[in-house]
Amino acid sequence: MFQRSLHAAWFTALFCVGMATLTGCAAGPGLAAPGQAAEQGAGDMRAQNNLGTLYLQGRGVPQSDAEAAKWYRKAAEQGYAKSQNNLGTMYAEGRGVVRDDAEAVRWYRKAAQQGHAHAQTNLGVMYAEGQGVVRDDAEAVQWHRKAAEQGLAQAQNNLGWMYERGRGVAQNDAEAVQWYRKAAEQGYAQAQFNLGWMYAQGRSVTQSDAEAVQWYRKAAEQGHAQAQFNLGWRYAQGQSVAQSDAEAVQWYRKAAEQGHAQAQFNLGWMYEKGRGIAQSDAEAVKWYRKAAEQGYAQAQSRLGLMYETGHGVAQDDAEAARWYRKAAEQERGNAKGPLKQQDK
Repeated sequence: MFQRSLHAAWFTALFCVGMATLTGCAAGPGLAAPGQAAEQGAGDMRAQNNLGTLYLQGRGVPQSDAEAAKWYRKAAEQGYAKSQNNLGTMYAEGRGVVRDDAEAVRWYRKAAQQGHAHAQTNLGVMYAEGQGVVRDDAEAVQWHRKAAEQGLAQAQNNLGWMYERGRGVAQNDAEAVQWYRKAAEQGYAQAQFNLGWMYAQGRSVTQSDAEAVQWYRKAAEQGHAQAQFNLGWRYAQGQSVAQSDAEAVQWYRKAAEQGHAQAQFNLGWMYEKGRGIAQSDAEAVKWYRKAAEQGYAQAQSRLGLMYETGHGVAQDDAEAARWYRKAAEQERGNAKGPLKQQDK
């Protein structure tokens, strides 16, 4: 739903002032070595922020969240908005500092009030989730909108989601689609997925599975696990794409390898039935287990059946009972086939 982000757009300035990439750049006469400029006097705020990012990413220095937070703080205390946002995220995630949502909000607000778009949407997230502040959806919408109107794709997606769910604003699918599209056209994967879902459901757009597939594919190719799962399901069913079990397996695997439980279950099913891949009960058990260990009831039930029948594992009624019980306690029952598309 929502995502926070560190703002590292300026970190290349440490080495190549005025250049867009680090590639091929090296410190020359008159350029400070990493850390040198940041240590002088009050310090160059941009250099301090950039040095913090280098420590955060472990680039050219040993990775250290504590050092990253230290340098972000130096710049943030001088009023540097990017560092204020970054320090806020360090507090929100407990990286290099003790997690403290109230401190995160304080630093996000300082940057947001300077018009920093990332901080504005991050502050919106805190209000929407009631982290460090009393939950207030109207405030969340206000901050997401400020950032969205600056063209920040993440904020446009978040604002679309608020409209879709009617949180902090009157529910309005047309507005949701508008904001999702703005973000999707910038290549933002979550918005591409969300826009695909709106087309799949025909919500404020003419229903179109073909359009849904187009947007799911864009998100899937960027590594969006739910989009990969949905695309796999469509290939398995032949829905708006040529039916292909091999393609279904490919997309299920991509999502499964990211830990997507539904995809793990469906990939296990494809192995069990030999659809799109060589039949293998052992592989089926492997993927059912991954999903089952995440608490996925269908996979727990199927894994119980594999133990009961001795397919892919040594027959073991006690293990069968254990996994059946886990599934039964979730009141899901025995899954008899692959899980259908779950768009959101």
